[in-house]
Amino acid sequence: MIIKAVKTQPFADQKPGTAGLRKSVKRFQEAHYLENFIQSVFDCVPALAKGRLVIGGDGRYYNRQAAAVIIRMAAANGVREIILGADALLSTPAAAHLIEKEDTEGGFLLTASHNPGGPEGDFGIKFNVRGGGQASAQLTDQIHACSQAIREYRIAELKLPEFDAIGSHQLDGMTLRIVDPVAAHSDLMEAQFDFPAIGEWLRARPNRFLFDAMHAVTGPYAREVFIRRLGGEEGLLLNGEPKEDFNGVHPDPNPLDAADFVARFQGASAPELGGASDGDGDRNMILGPGRMVSPCDSLAIICANHDYIPGLAGSLTGVARSMPTSRALDAVARDMGIPCHETPTGWRFFASLLDAGKIQLCGEESFGTSSAHVREKDGLWAVLAWMQMLASQACSVDELLQRHWRRYGRHYFVRHDYTLSSEQGEQVMQHLNNHADRGSATIDGQQMPVDSFAYTDPISGHTVSGQGIRLFSDSGGRVVFRLSGTGTSGATLRVYLEQHVTAEMDLDQDRDQILAPLSRAAVQAAALENIIGDKQPDAVI
Repeated sequence: MIIKAVKTQPFADQKPGTAGLRKSVKRFQEAHYLENFIQSVFDCVPALAKGRLVIGGDGRYYNRQAAAVIIRMAAANGVREIILGADALLSTPAAAHLIEKEDTEGGFLLTASHNPGGPEGDFGIKFNVRGGGQASAQLTDQIHACSQAIREYRIAELKLPEFDAIGSHQLDGMTLRIVDPVAAHSDLMEAQFDFPAIGEWLRARPNRFLFDAMHAVTGPYAREVFIRRLGGEEGLLLNGEPKEDFNGVHPDPNPLDAADFVARFQGASAPELGGASDGDGDRNMILGPGRMVSPCDSLAIICANHDYIPGLAGSLTGVARSMPTSRALDAVARDMGIPCHETPTGWRFFASLLDAGKIQLCGEESFGTSSAHVREKDGLWAVLAWMQMLASQACSVDELLQRHWRRYGRHYFVRHDYTLSSEQGEQVMQHLNNHADRGSATIDGQQMPVDSFAYTDPISGHTVSGQGIRLFSDSGGRVVFRLSGTGTSGATLRVYLEQHVTAEMDLDQDRDQILAPLSRAAVQAAALENIIGDKQPDAVI
């Protein structure tokens, strides 16, 4: 094997976020950029030398090229076996499952999640550790430090096989095993749910269920599970062929980016249940006739009905949600007498609790839900959970929602996204941090408590601070402000509004009307009109 040591210089913008390194495709295509980051991972994870590695991605543009580079660099850094999804494909939950199932030292997930694809779009890389979970904050800090000191990377000259044929290949002492990217995850889903009951429900009526794969990686998984294993009709799967540019659409399952899909659930002929997933298969959207289920409510309802889901039945000793997610889950956990952990945004915080057996169910407001079956969020799992609940209780989406609200009250919730310059984002957060330092903000002459959220991992003891600013109203409402880490340029300010309404009140009030006082308070507290003018949110989700 010929191994080259290539001289290089650091790039200043290689600090991973909570879900890895995301940049434009063009940035990753610059000479040495991808290689620098990959070498930094190998340098910080010595167990990979003579170890085993999973590689796969969401199929976006540059996916295959990046996989080839990583394979050659893995050989040069002493990896003894690589498990690659055929066509270099693996959904994020499927990759996490393979890492755990095969007991590898980790895996590279080639994805920018819900970000746009294509030559003008985005690309991303995550390193997931043994067990399948995301790298810890400590490890990503080490990787970043390595990337800022790097002077050379190692890469082997290897002739690689085509990635589309399943089989094993010997590459100068390293084994490359190309596997079916769908089979193991589909087997896992079948072990988590009662497929005969779901299949009977699915086949009982035509047009009962519709799934939108958004031309992203979940298409083949949906075909295997919903059509081949559950016996559903071919027409239930929309946009099922993965494409490098996601067919020019934004692969984010929300009411804005999936507006055409949402429109199918209006009118008398609407399907009873709808599901959609994102670019790498870890997010989900749940729909019923005339209604989108809030991800916050979805998480709480799965918790309240967990005994109907075989993989969760009788097992819940704890649950968790990200801090911006509504407190609907907390109400269910209190009723059950189990702890509900409030974590920062980022699945790695859930993975720590899952690994320690502290929780078995977790989720976040940004359409992510999962359980202890895997160390990533799992869009297909969440959709199957809803199918299982409806099949087991012979009810509709709306009946399940109404039943839940009548017991626990309703947590009205919305997220406002503002696209800002980096400078504007810093100004807004500095203004909010000033309130947090004082402990309150004066809104319309009234003092409202304000704090900055910090979290200490109960397992590792590691503390992270500055995870978002929270403002509380005396009516039990809450506003959360944070800058998102999923974009590749500028800043996205996310403003989360939540108001609880008790079960004795009208539970079908207009959401925006209920949340209007909190919206006004948010604009004042963040001085948005002074900093960005009368700009309205770019997205309301």
